[in-house]
Amino acid sequence: MAVEQNRRDFIGMALGGVTAVGGVIALGAMKKTWDPLPSVQSAGFITVDLSPMQEGELKTLQWRGKPIFILKKTAEMQKNENRDVVAGNKNYTVIIGLCTHLGCIPTWVPSKKEFLCACHGGVFDASGVNTFGPPPRPMDIPPFKIDGEKLVLGEEGPEYKKLTTKKA
Repeated sequence: MAVEQNRRDFIGMALGGVTAVGGVIALGAMKKTWDPLPSVQSAGFITVDLSPMQEGELKTLQWRGKPIFILKKTAEMQKNENRDVVAGNKNYTVIIGLCTHLGCIPTWVPSKKEFLCACHGGVFDASGVNTFGPPPRPMDIPPFKIDGEKLVLGEEGPEYKKLTTKKA
């Protein structure tokens, strides 16, 4: 009888161990489904190297499904203390490339140094400030942080906070 009792104890402990391991694996799988997907996580921050850009060059990229315009300003372009981003002693315009009237994507016209929205004739200067037409306000500035000659989109740095507390 003692042998039979030991066998039952062993089977019970083995079953308990297998159940515990299965529970841990199931909890791990549940946690993995709750975590955001890598594609969603990586969409949060984008690092852009500004050093290879030429003066007057417009770089367009996508961040969180929105077009972002990064314009390296020339000496002839009007400086805007309330909207210009300074990185490495150079001035840049960093804006979400959507018209504030109806959300159209304006086009950069280098000869006029303006962003033109073809839908309703909205005009924005090189800093993204509305100068003519129906847009009610300047183009929005995405959250960013300056790291030397690099721009990190999606992270609110002191430069971004300084710009958003001022009025254009």
